[in-house]
Amino acid sequence: MELAVRPLSFALGAEVMGVDLTQALSDETIRDLRALWLQHSVLLFRGPVLTPRQQIAFSRRFGTLDRHEALIHYRHQEFPEIFVVSNRVVDGKPSETRDTGREWHTDLSYTLHPPMGSLLHCIEIPEVGGTTLWASMYEAFDALSPALQRVLETLEGVHDISVARGFSRHAPDIVADMRKRNPAVVQPLVRVHEECSRKALYITEWMRGIYGMTEDESRPILKMLLEHATRPEFFYRHVWQPGDLVMWDNRCTMHLAPYDYRHASTRHMHRTTLLGSASGRLYQGG
Repeated sequence: MELAVRPLSFALGAEVMGVDLTQALSDETIRDLRALWLQHSVLLFRGPVLTPRQQIAFSRRFGTLDRHEALIHYRHQEFPEIFVVSNRVVDGKPSETRDTGREWHTDLSYTLHPPMGSLLHCIEIPEVGGTTLWASMYEAFDALSPALQRVLETLEGVHDISVARGFSRHAPDIVADMRKRNPAVVQPLVRVHEECSRKALYITEWMRGIYGMTEDESRPILKMLLEHATRPEFFYRHVWQPGDLVMWDNRCTMHLAPYDYRHASTRHMHRTTLLGSASGRLYQGG
């Protein structure tokens, strides 16, 4: 089938129209969608709200799904392939994922198998706000001077979930378990995409510093890189509608869920995650 595509921004993103995700798609259609995904880094599909089984079935066409062992406390009770991002009250308590993604990041960069991609499906959204931003790390890298590019390609960053804003506000037993499951790791500052061979910055706000440098040395470099990578010309801001599914490539993007709504309004999402290749090593200090 011929796919209708509408670009979403200058740097990245495209809406794919006329595809019914509730139905089984042909292998040819999946190949075409994968090619579009690699080209645009972020794909948007609009349609009806999917059941967990429908979302899982579509997601599996692109690779093996993570069962979210690193996020075991927040996965769906019936479907471990689904990570629940929600501010709904659970058992009389605020959801632990109500403030997930408030910093620029790429999913699970603090693990030794960062995901290839993620698919986030909107179940319920506030009348105003609840948006998500994605930034192209291809464009961010390409816009740097050749001299700085060469320097960054020799450096590594220390990724640590425990430095994420609000991490320590989780229940103490969950904080302890998350630390145990997710020790800090060292990742390259520049990642070469394994399918496209393009170079991309590999940074997040969940970084402790640059490996081998002091905190005072690391801080201004990372601040400069984050400010550069999140310039408006590099990102797309999505205004969600119920039924939207956005699929993005974690190998060449960062994303952010800003504080642009109040928790009195419900924001409820299901995320599936495509397993990626091994990357990085455990941080041993230094």
